[in-house]
Amino acid sequence: MADAHDTTDAPVYETDALIAKDIDAYLETHQHKTMLRFITCGSVDDGKSTLIGRLLYDSKMIFEDHLEALESDSRRVGTQGQEIDFALLVDGLAAEREQGITIDVAYRFFTTQKRKFIVADTPGHEQYTRNMVTGASTADLAVILVDARKGVLVQTRRHSYLAHLVGIRNVVLAVNKMDLVDYDQATFDAIVADYREFAKTIGIEDLTAIPISGFKGDNVTEPSGNTPWYAGPSLMEHLETVKLSSDSDLVKPFRMPVQWVNRPNLDFRGFSGLISAGTVRPGDPVRIVPSGKTTNIARIVTLDGNLDEAQVGQSVTLTLADEVDCSRGSVIAAAEAPPETADQFEATIVWMADDAMLPGRSYWMKIGTQQVSASVQEPKYTVDVNSMDHMAAKTLNLNEIGVAELATERPIAFVPYRDEQDRVSPALGGFVLIDKMTNRTVAAGMLHFALRRSQNVHWQALDITREARADLKNQAPKVLWFTGLSGSGKSTIANLVEKRLHRMNRHSFLLDGDNVRHGLNRDLGFTDADRIENVRRVGEVARLMTDAGLIVITAFISPFRAERDMVRAMMEEGEFMEVFIDTPLSVAEKRDVKGLYAKARAGTLKNFTGIDSPYEAPENPEIRIDTTALSPEEAADLIVERLLGW
Repeated sequence: MADAHDTTDAPVYETDALIAKDIDAYLETHQHKTMLRFITCGSVDDGKSTLIGRLLYDSKMIFEDHLEALESDSRRVGTQGQEIDFALLVDGLAAEREQGITIDVAYRFFTTQKRKFIVADTPGHEQYTRNMVTGASTADLAVILVDARKGVLVQTRRHSYLAHLVGIRNVVLAVNKMDLVDYDQATFDAIVADYREFAKTIGIEDLTAIPISGFKGDNVTEPSGNTPWYAGPSLMEHLETVKLSSDSDLVKPFRMPVQWVNRPNLDFRGFSGLISAGTVRPGDPVRIVPSGKTTNIARIVTLDGNLDEAQVGQSVTLTLADEVDCSRGSVIAAAEAPPETADQFEATIVWMADDAMLPGRSYWMKIGTQQVSASVQEPKYTVDVNSMDHMAAKTLNLNEIGVAELATERPIAFVPYRDEQDRVSPALGGFVLIDKMTNRTVAAGMLHFALRRSQNVHWQALDITREARADLKNQAPKVLWFTGLSGSGKSTIANLVEKRLHRMNRHSFLLDGDNVRHGLNRDLGFTDADRIENVRRVGEVARLMTDAGLIVITAFISPFRAERDMVRAMMEEGEFMEVFIDTPLSVAEKRDVKGLYAKARAGTLKNFTGIDSPYEAPENPEIRIDTTALSPEEAADLIVERLLGW
C-alpha cells in the first residue's frame, strides 16, 4: 500500500491538494502554540549571543545559506578558531562583530514542536543598560548568564534587579562556560548559592539554575553527560514547559487605551486599541477615563467581522451606545472598576540618558497612549544594585535607578505598575520620559501610587473670572518674557517698557531676576537644576498675575529653551511673548558693570551662563532685539508697539 504522502503517480491537482492540506495543518498547529518572550542578560562576555546562536542552531532554525555565511564569517571574524562562532548569528552590527560585544538589542524568532519563542539578546556593557531595559520590558522570562570562571558580577546584579523591577518573575540562572572549569559541581554550587542570596534581597523567588556550555551545547537542548551530578531539565526543556503568567491579565478588569478614533465615514465612529487587561462583550457597561462618562459597548469590530467577545492581547475597534467624549489617550474601562486618575505620583525611574536628570525640567511623558508634560522632582534616593542600599542623591545619572516624585500637567489615567498580588500592569503603569528638545528617550519608569495631595487638593471654583479682571483693567493680559545673556540689557529695556506702559495707564508688573532672588527664590543657587526651578516658580507667579489681568514683564537669563517652553505652556494661547535681547557675548562682557564675567573667566564664579554654563538662544521668538543696532529707548518703543498691536 502506497504511503499517503507518496504523490509520485498522483495527478497534479491531488498533489496540490495534499500540499495545501499539509500547510493548513502546519499553520493550524503553530497558531495554537503558546508564545514565550524571553531575554538573555548578564555581564560582558558571559556568552549571551553564543547561547542564542546555539539555540537557533540546535532547533534547526538556520537556513542553509545563513549557515554557510555563518561558517564563512566564523573563519573570518570569529572568536572560536575553526569552530562555528554562534554569537555571529545575532551580533549583526559591524561594531559588534569588530569588538566581539553586543551593543543593540537583537530579536530572533524560533519555534519547537511545543512552543514559539521570541528571544532578545541584550548587551552586557553597563553603557548599554538602557538597551537591556528595552528588551526586558516585553519579556516573560529572563535567562541570567554567569561566566563560571568569574561568578556573580555587578552587571549580573544590575540586570537581575532590572528584570525583576519590570515585572519578570521567571528567572533562569544559566551558569555558562562550564567546559572551561571542567564541569566542576563545586563551582556551580558556589555560584548558585551566591546568586540565591542576592536574589532573596530583591524578591526573586522563582529561580531555576542550570549548568550549561553555550559553545559546546551542554544542557542547552539535551541533557549533557558531562554533568552527571545535575538532574534538572535542559534549558530548552525548561523554556518549553515553564508556566506563563499572562493568564493573570484575563482576570483583571477590562481596560483598553484608545490609540485611534476610527471615522471612515459619517455613519461610523469607533475607538481602536489594544486590550491591555480583561475581557469585553457587547452590552458591557464601560466608563471613559479621565472624562468619567459612562456608556455601553455596542459592537466589537474587526477586519474579519464583529466579535461576541474580545480579551487581553487583541486589537479591536469598539463602538459605543452613546455619543461620549472619547479620543486618543482616553481609556475605555469596565464601569465598575475604572483606573485611577491623578497628576502627582511616586515612581521608580531608570535614567537612560548621558546627561544627568534635571529636577524640575519638563519632559514628555508617554504612558499607554497618553502623552503629557511631566516634571520630576529631586530623587528621594537611588538604589545601590550591589547592596540594595538606598543612597541620597540630588539627581540621576546614566543607568542609575532611583525613586522620585513626578507631576503631570493634567490628570492622567493610570494603574500602579505592581499591585498587591505582585501582578504587573505595564500598559498603564509603565512610562517613558522624552527630552522635548532632542526627542530622545531619557528614562523609563514605573508608577507606584498617586500622591495623596493629588487626590485631596482640588481647584476651587471662583465667581470672578480672569476675563472679568482683564475687562476691568481694559486690557488683555500678557507675559513679556525677556531672555538673554547677563549684561545684554534685559533689565534696562524691561524697565523702560514698564515706564511707557505706566504712562499709558496700563496695569503691569515687572519681575526682575535679581529682585526675585532676594525673596521668593533666595534658596536657589545657579546650578542647572536651580535655574530650572527658578524659572518654574517665576512662571507660576506670572500665570497668577495674568489671571489678575496684568501685563507681566519678566527679565531673566532663563538659559534653557525647555523651561521657556514650559512657561509658555502654562499660559493661555497667545498670552506669552518671548523677547530675545540678542547681544553678542563680547559686547555683554564689555557692559559688565558688576564684574561677573571677569570672575567667571578667573574661575571664581561657577556655573555662569555663557562661560561655563550654556545659553540656548530662542529659535522663533515673538520679538528679537539686536542691541548692537537699537538703543534701549528704541527697543522699548518697538516692544510696546508689538505688544499693543500698533
